[in-house]
Amino acid sequence: MIKYISGLLFAVLLQLSMSASAAMLNDSLKLYKADNTYIQYVGRIDFNNPLKPRMWAPGVYIKASFKGNKCQLLINDEVMYGKSHNYLEIAVDDNKPYRIQTTSKTNVITVAEGLANGEHTILICKDTESQIGYIDFVGIRCLELLPPPAQPKRKIEYIGDSITSGAGMDQSEMPCGKGEWYDQHNAYMTYGARTSRNLNAQWQLTSVAGIGLVHSCCNMDVTMPQVFDKVYLRNDSLAWDFKRYQPDVVTLCLGQNDGIQDSVMYCESYGKFIKTLRQKYPAADIVCLSSPMADEKLTLALQSYITAITADANLNGDKKVYKYFFSRRYYQGCGTHPDMKEHQFIADELTAYLKQLKGW
Repeated sequence: MIKYISGLLFAVLLQLSMSASAAMLNDSLKLYKADNTYIQYVGRIDFNNPLKPRMWAPGVYIKASFKGNKCQLLINDEVMYGKSHNYLEIAVDDNKPYRIQTTSKTNVITVAEGLANGEHTILICKDTESQIGYIDFVGIRCLELLPPPAQPKRKIEYIGDSITSGAGMDQSEMPCGKGEWYDQHNAYMTYGARTSRNLNAQWQLTSVAGIGLVHSCCNMDVTMPQVFDKVYLRNDSLAWDFKRYQPDVVTLCLGQNDGIQDSVMYCESYGKFIKTLRQKYPAADIVCLSSPMADEKLTLALQSYITAITADANLNGDKKVYKYFFSRRYYQGCGTHPDMKEHQFIADELTAYLKQLKGW
């Protein structure tokens, strides 16, 4: 009996010791607020409250470097419609990135644990898009926040629809047809983000599922030219300050939701949008892409439109407007979107083209 009580007492003391050690470890983590200059932000972000930078768009990302063997993120979620929770991609050092989902309006998320004591870099990317609601970044808890590595000097912006947003591509946790419509979103693994990482460039995804140049699907009441200058990518949202991000290259991947249109009307509208881009980005190369998920009939139409549009821009003095047509159709994901593997193939194609175009 005495041995039993002694063993039980030892187990209780051991548990208390472990709990105390865990508490001491958490106590040793210092909170660094979102306005700390060592935290880097890339993407369309509302900084009206610098202690809670607000981000809607897919692919917006945050980078930080820290010392220690763990860190925690403090993130608020809008929880749109009372139920929608955003997905985030977490990449620590050179380890395989992984996806997490918020669970409430306020979230304390341990994202790096059991690391070797030393210096580490973390990247947090919003995998879901504007229609799933915003997240506020509140801060990071770690032993010590360190000066971050310099950001890549190259910058690329990817304008598009659900393909560019990463819809329907990630079936690793939720198969097609199950869960919510955004459960397969993964902006971090899209062709755009991958192309930028291939080229050591920053990325910005200016994309909305269902959107078109002149016609959007799914009862959407806006088109890309109407929301391009907004933070939230809706026509009633905050204006975006284009001085914050001046890309070296802009890619345009629209047309899937437009479908086949009157060619004169479509080309005129597309040409007008290119002029808008040129006003915002005087030095950028603009690359007009075909839709990688379009069927044969739509692909031929889009190639015809884009060939005429780029030729007209060049003829009228803008020699930095180009075209690139993907080599085949990619449609193995949910709703005939490209899947994860196909986004890599698309990125490989685009990477090779941009290397040649820019000499990168």
